[in-house]
Amino acid sequence: MTNLKNQRSAILIVLLAGTFWSLGPYVVRHIDQPQLVPWQYLFTRGIVIFILLNIYLFLNEGLGFYKNYLKIGISGIIGGVGLGTAMITFIWSITNTTAAVTLLCLAAMPFITALLGFMFLRERISLTVWISIFVAAFGIFVMAIGNTEKNSLAGLIFGLASALGFSIFSVTLRWRKNTPKFTTVAIAGLFCFLFSSLMISINDLSFLSTSKNEALFATHGTLVCSGLILYSIGSKNLPAADLTLLSLTEVIGGIFWVWLPWLGINEVPSTNTIIGGFFIFIAIFYYSLIMQTNRRFIGLN
Repeated sequence: MTNLKNQRSAILIVLLAGTFWSLGPYVVRHIDQPQLVPWQYLFTRGIVIFILLNIYLFLNEGLGFYKNYLKIGISGIIGGVGLGTAMITFIWSITNTTAAVTLLCLAAMPFITALLGFMFLRERISLTVWISIFVAAFGIFVMAIGNTEKNSLAGLIFGLASALGFSIFSVTLRWRKNTPKFTTVAIAGLFCFLFSSLMISINDLSFLSTSKNEALFATHGTLVCSGLILYSIGSKNLPAADLTLLSLTEVIGGIFWVWLPWLGINEVPSTNTIIGGFFIFIAIFYYSLIMQTNRRFIGLN
């Protein structure tokens, strides 16, 4: 895999990954009647992610790429199901509330991951990280009291469930560091495909939506895969603190694209969402300063 020595290039690569991911909510907003086609969305997006990641693994590792599946282990299965669940709850979140609420819930993922690591891996949480967690939790509480309508509150709950799924994925990879990460993500895509197939069959629905919707479903899956590959390349040469801050590109960009009137959505966050988001951003900046002090590095292999 590409190894970037130039940190500036790595930053640009990670920013591009975040930009790709940030386009997801904008793509979803163009889906016709998204509340009626969540399983078709997950069906197509899941199989696109599974196919594209396997093509990428084949190009990097040759015919032996299938051996990654033999090494997946229980950690990879749990991580894949957790990530797949995050993908499922994401679409239920963003179709029931604003993109800002969904993305800000996902922005709290580092703190949920820290709590899971504390609970299941016995990882120590410093006082300063606890402060970040409580500040982020307060931000989420502020958003919650501003989204008390039934559908909007459901969207926030699904957003937190999605963040929990992503955190389960992260913690399982830390549990067994030799777990093949891209293969685990491919398992998540396969889980979405199989679970949505089951739900479509049970509810006697069509497996495919309109041609426009199917193109949007596939586009979102492609954006997810492209961003993941770019992130894996750039993250190898950047401190965890920098990656935490750069991850805000997805949140800020995602909110910006659906707000920008020129692009035809014009979705404006509520006052409570803006205030809650401010506290979450403060928590993330504080958290990144802590990691910068610790000089921790992470990478996606």
